[in-house]
Amino acid sequence: MTPRSPRARRLLLAGLGLCATLAVLPPAAQAAPAAAEPAVLVGAGDIGSCLSDGDEATAKLLDRIPGTVFTLGDNAYVAGTAEQFQKCYEPHWGRHKDRTRPAIGNHDMRTDDGGPYYDYFGEAAGEKGKGWYAYELGGWQVVVLNSSCDVIDCEGDAEQADWLRETLESSDAKCTVAMWHHPLFTSGWKHGSDPRVKPFFQLLYDHGVEVVLNGHNHHYERFAPQTPDGELDKAKGVRQFTVGTGGGGLNGFSKDGIAANSRARNADTFGVLKLSLYQDSYTWKFVTPAGSTFQDQGVGACH
Repeated sequence: MTPRSPRARRLLLAGLGLCATLAVLPPAAQAAPAAAEPAVLVGAGDIGSCLSDGDEATAKLLDRIPGTVFTLGDNAYVAGTAEQFQKCYEPHWGRHKDRTRPAIGNHDMRTDDGGPYYDYFGEAAGEKGKGWYAYELGGWQVVVLNSSCDVIDCEGDAEQADWLRETLESSDAKCTVAMWHHPLFTSGWKHGSDPRVKPFFQLLYDHGVEVVLNGHNHHYERFAPQTPDGELDKAKGVRQFTVGTGGGGLNGFSKDGIAANSRARNADTFGVLKLSLYQDSYTWKFVTPAGSTFQDQGVGACH
């Protein structure tokens, strides 16, 4: 029915004109879709100790962070026995076992060359007796290595290095993160730099890997991107994190001086490192229990 009032007819025509204008708005004028959620890696090393409540505190942090949990070795103190996995790791970090991808440490290797470690984590730990493996997460390649070089050959022409080289060369991933227990670079006083893992770092650097995660020293330390020789390289360097803060005690830094290119350090709090993995970048955040004042977070681009 046509409105009789001239004013009503004008209002109707104006409304029809507005509808027509809205209908032809270009797509660019519409709201942009939300950015894809990143994949999350979160974890630490040097974890389960029946003599410390630090692992209980860090497990509570994991409770509120979704994603894939990593460990950086020395999962069950002090000798990686089956009993220690059940009594010192299982009660807290064990509740995240179904989403955990572990790395082996020297304390885990003390019993039967890591037998209880492989039995506890099962297929998630890689082939028994080797401990190196890789998986894909959100378009990233994740590489896990075994740095117990007194038992496993870490030389550049050994089986593990050959596997690493082939894995890196065959991957289509733009971004890669690698992890193992013993750090090549450290400012720690208790455990120094371990040059035996340099072949790993060299291969990763040569293939444009972004991040390396280590434990062994019971503190948190972040380095600027470096070459395998410890030279600053902002364009191609690998950024190393030491995250030995999972709960098995804390130890500090060398009185002889801080390592070159060390950018952040803390030995006063337990915590976990959260990595958010985007298509061509990543962010990091060191997450600590309530009451801690230390913070470290940032962003990096893939090579």
